[in-house]
Formats: sequence, structure tokens, C-alpha cells
Amino acid sequence: MAEPTHLGAAVAGDSNAQIDVICGPLINFKNMNVTPSSSIWRGSVLIVTNPGQTQPRLILRRLGPVGGNPSINGSVSNDQGITIDGLRLFEDPGKAFWRFSISLPLESYEARWEYSIPGFQYVEGQEVKSPWDFVVPSINQSMRLMFHSCNGFSVGTDMNAWLGPNLWNDVVRMHAQKPFHVMIGGGDQLYNDGIRVDGPLKEWTSISNPHKRRTHNFDNDMRARCDEYYYKNYVRWYSIEPFKAANGRIPQVNVWDDHDIIDGFGSYTDHFMRCSVFRGIGGVAFKYYCLFQHHVAPPMSTYTTDAPQTMHAVNGTAGADPRQMENTFVLENQAEDDSWIVGNRPGPYVEEKSRNLYMRLGKRIAFIGVDARTERTRHQVNYPDTYNLIFSRLEREVAAANGDIRHLVVLLGVPIAYPRLAWLENILSSPIIAPIRLLNKRFGFAGGLFNQFDGQVDLLDDLDDHYTARQHKRERKVFIQRLQEFAKANSVRVTILGGDVHLAAIGRFYSNPKLGLQSVNDPRYMVNIISSAITNKPPPKAVANLLARRNKLHHLDPNTDETLMDLFDQQPGGQEKSASWNKVTMPSRNYACITEVDAPVANGDDPAQQNDITFIALPKDGHSPLHTGETNAGAKHSAADGFSNNSGIYGGLDIAIRVEVDPQNRKGTTEGYGFSIPPLAYDPTKDNARPTSQSHSVLSEFQRAGSRPQSARPQTVN
Repeated sequence: MAEPTHLGAAVAGDSNAQIDVICGPLINFKNMNVTPSSSIWRGSVLIVTNPGQTQPRLILRRLGPVGGNPSINGSVSNDQGITIDGLRLFEDPGKAFWRFSISLPLESYEARWEYSIPGFQYVEGQEVKSPWDFVVPSINQSMRLMFHSCNGFSVGTDMNAWLGPNLWNDVVRMHAQKPFHVMIGGGDQLYNDGIRVDGPLKEWTSISNPHKRRTHNFDNDMRARCDEYYYKNYVRWYSIEPFKAANGRIPQVNVWDDHDIIDGFGSYTDHFMRCSVFRGIGGVAFKYYCLFQHHVAPPMSTYTTDAPQTMHAVNGTAGADPRQMENTFVLENQAEDDSWIVGNRPGPYVEEKSRNLYMRLGKRIAFIGVDARTERTRHQVNYPDTYNLIFSRLEREVAAANGDIRHLVVLLGVPIAYPRLAWLENILSSPIIAPIRLLNKRFGFAGGLFNQFDGQVDLLDDLDDHYTARQHKRERKVFIQRLQEFAKANSVRVTILGGDVHLAAIGRFYSNPKLGLQSVNDPRYMVNIISSAITNKPPPKAVANLLARRNKLHHLDPNTDETLMDLFDQQPGGQEKSASWNKVTMPSRNYACITEVDAPVANGDDPAQQNDITFIALPKDGHSPLHTGETNAGAKHSAADGFSNNSGIYGGLDIAIRVEVDPQNRKGTTEGYGFSIPPLAYDPTKDNARPTSQSHSVLSEFQRAGSRPQSARPQTVN
């Protein structure tokens, strides 16, 4: 669009100009371009400044290898650096967003780079701790990953008991000891729920009549106030230490979940989710999700009821509203980042297409981040054709990699291998709740049991969010089966990340033991690393123990079983977090470290040719260790320290869950629990299972659904 005259075009060329910074820097990883002769790392740095600034510049310098090899250091110590001009993504009378796009070659060694921004100073006078540095892997190295979720506090949290994001201090310590190449945010990178308690939706939330609340307008005035709330909440949270320190030094990859918008978004009843206020805040939240978490320009306008052109997506985004564009600059005609897998059509409650992610995480790891919020309803997580887009991209990338990709890491907002709570769903949605709801409506009885939006039981939106909810079970089954087929076809180990539930656990799918498959040969062996929350408070011990008691053996299909793994062999730091018998759920703040095993075993690096110590007698079920990497899993496992990577099979993954010991300790001291995941060497001659006709018919229907008109697509059923 045309430049607003009062803002003016950015002035370039003055390297001594003062840059008044409101928030940042935030560093992101974007993707890698891999060819037979080279690998290019791509990322970006974002800052938010006062409007009307001189175009900022970033100076990027290579420092040399991590650990400091003098002979190599000497060749780069005089590196004068690369100058990168800032690209303005968005500017209005209150702020401007600038992105510096970084592209650098991977070397034969793990390299440290640093960057600085001349003239950088905070408008609030905070100390500037520059230059900032980050680490990239060598050309032959897979990335070392840190995974987190639920990085904020729910409304009503007792802050005297839960003192800030202290666990990020441990992340920073771990990063200093052995650098993370990327940190993966599994959703709820911040909590925007306060918008209905002390923000612009407070008055709307207090409307007692559900019909009036549902039909309330979302006009431009309410949009502007919500816009200001989301922006300021991002700035506040992203400026809090020690989270702020990690933001500038560990490249991020994020998907969003409900709290990035508002609690339960997408999982309330359809007629309520379609109300204007929810659709309006969905658009505003998407705007700042694009800017802060992905460093891309936002939509030109977001949904309002007094600009009808914004109420329906045009070419996959909300139509332009001249009032929102007044005195505002939005970068236009930007090419879609190649890390995005963009959905075919907008979500049902957000006038934007989903943004799923594909990235290459170093030499042997591919990554998929599923946007499980933009298309979510109470009866679906994603459109069938979105899954088709994801798997088509995977097949193309694996084929182009010529056998280099050995792992696929799949990021989901919520766990997919997790205990069922169907009995609780049945109770909370049964007729016995109706008279209690009536008493609540008339007299406020049991007010804490019901949410303020659609009047349903408050816990139901959390249960309905889960893949194991009855509405999502069919979609879940087909998704897992497609991952199994991908693993078989490409001999690629699939590992799943999930958060949301505010406790740590390790779920896994695996072949029914009657098939006689060792895990190293088993494409159905897929671990779900459940790490949550890094900041929010955990659930009570009783809830964690209840989930542990519900840790039954489940049968996804005749060939695939699932259950949680015993990992927590002792209480962290001697602090009692759960029952002594509960080895599977840990209700304490936590995050995960994932490091590729890079030490070859004695007889070579081919997992198909391992010595006998690799194999164990197959147990009767998954309540026992399934392979040597699960044997002695826990605090004494060599992977528990979070940086060792020699406990499993070469090319496998060492996993650590770092668990907070004491929430009152601002240092964020943790205890680690470790195990390892073997690589996959799939031999079809050893797999006696054949796909059942039922699974084939479900898969075929699911795949065909992607080409049907939306009105003809079947609803997800139990």
C-alpha cells in the first residue's frame, strides 16, 4: 500500500543513528537449503521500535567453532561481518516491526555467530546485553533441540507460589554448557486469557444472557482495543527475563495453540465459536502471531462487523478495511516462506489459512509443525486436505534428500498418545449436568464449574482439545496410520512432540508384541514426548495420579498398541510431586532436550547390524521397556543430563526431560530423566502385519475427502 505520509519511508544509511527499541531482539530459524555440495542456514531477527525510525541495520559476524579450535579460529578472527538492512513489516503510529533476514553457509564445524544492531537502545532504559550470539550445526550434524510449551500463566494463578518463568534460567545454563541449535515452541508461547478478565472483553464476558453475548458486535473500536491488548501483552511477556535472554540467542520455531488466542479457542460449541467477538479476536491474535512468532507481515486488516468485507476471506485472508489501513504501513506482495505449508482454505473461525511448517533440522532430521488451531472445531483438528498437503510435502522432501533424512519430528499442540478420560467426558456431557447448569444460570450455583463463554462445563473444552476425545478418535487413528506408512516407506523414525497438559509424560505407539518386531525394526514405534508446562503451574498431584491409574494398554488397531512409559523413577530433588508408585506422569514444570546420538557402536553405524546388546527379549506389553534405550530409563540414564548423546544407537535420539525441583527457587534448578529412541531400520520381511481392510477403507475415505467440496465432507465421528 502507499506510504502513510506521517510515517514516511525508512531512511537508510546512517549507521550512527539511535534505534529506539520497544521489544527484541527475537531470533527465529526458518529452514535450510541443502544441496549435495552445501547447506545454507536461514533465519531472521525481529525488533519492535518506535515509529519513524531510521532503517536499522544488523551486523553479523562469524566467531568460529564452538569449543574453540585455534587453527580454525585464526582463519575467521578478522571477520569484519556482514551488514543486513532491516525490512519493515508493519508500522502504525505506535510501533514498527523490522525483520533482518539471515542466510549463512554451514561449515565443517559447529559454528558460533554473533550479531549486533548499531544504535540499539531500549526506550524504557533497560540494559542492552549485546552483541548476541547463536550457534548453528556443522554441515554433517543434526540440530540439538529444546522443546517447550505453555510458557505463561493461566488467569488466577497464585503468583506468590509460582514466581515467574524461572525454568528459563536452566535453559540458558544448558545452552551455555552445550548449545541448542533451535528451541521449539509447542503452543501457548504466551497467555492472552486476561483479555476477558482485565482487558477489553471484560464487559462482554460479563453479559449474562448467552444470546446477547453470542450476537454482540465486534466493531472497529472493540477491534482496536483488542489489538492494543494483544500487542502490549506480547511486548510485556517477551521482555521478561530470563525468557528474553533465550529469545535473542536460541533460534525459535513455533506453532500456536488456544492460549495464544484465548483459552479453548476452537473447542467450544460451533454456534458460539461463530460469534463475532470470537472471530474478531481470532483475527487480531493471528496478526500478532505472524509478527512476533514468525517474523512475517500480518494481514492488511482483521475481522470487524462494521466492515463487511473483513467478515469473509478473500483469496485466503480478510478483506481490506480502509480505517485499519489509515496511517499504517503493511508490507505487501511478500513471497510465502518455503517453510510454510499453507492450507487450501480459511479456518472456520479465523479468516485465514492455516500455516503448517516443514523444516530441515540439520543433516538427518526433518520437522513438521502442525497448525492444529486455525482449522480446529469441536469435531475436527485439521481439514483432510491439509493432512494431504503435509504428507505430499514430506514425500517430496524425503525423496530430494536422497536418504539423508532418518528422523521425522512432528510437533502437535496437544498429546496424541495419552490416557483416555472418556468416562469423565461422558459424565460432564450427560443429562445429570443439566439441572446444575440451570441452577448456575439462575443463581450462580457452582460458578467455577462452567465457563463464561458458552455455558458448558469448563473442563470440556480441554477434553475436547485432545486427540483422544471421542470426537477426534477417528481423525487421530488415520493420522497415526499415515505416519506409520510414511515410516515404513522411507525407513524414517517418527517422533512426536506435544504439550498443553501441564505435566511431563512419555507416550508411545508400538507394534503388538505378537508381531515379534524389535523397536529398531518397528515403524509403528513412535514416541510422543509430552513436555508441559515450562512456566504455567502444574495440575494437583491427585490429577497426575488419576491419569497414571488410567494408563491402560490401548489398541489403536490390531497391529498397534499404545501406553505411557515408566520414566520418573524418583521424585525430583527429593521433592514429592506425585505418588511414589506413579512412574508415568510428572506434575512439575519441565522442558525437553533432544540430541542425536553421534557415537558409533562397536561394530559400525548401521542400526540393522547391531550387536546383541541392542536387543532385549520382547515384553508382553508396553508397561515394560521395549528396547535397551528404555531400560533403566529415568534419573540415572546417561541421557538425563540433557546434553550427553552417547547412550543409544548411533543415529538415534537421546531424550531428557528436565523437571523443576522447587518453584520457589528462582534459579530454576532441575533434575533430569532420560531415555533414548533408536533409529529405524525397517525390513518388510520381518513385519508380519498386513494393513486391515478397515484401516485401508478409513484411510482412503480420509484421502478422498480432500478433493470434495467442504459441504460434502464427512464430519469427524467417534
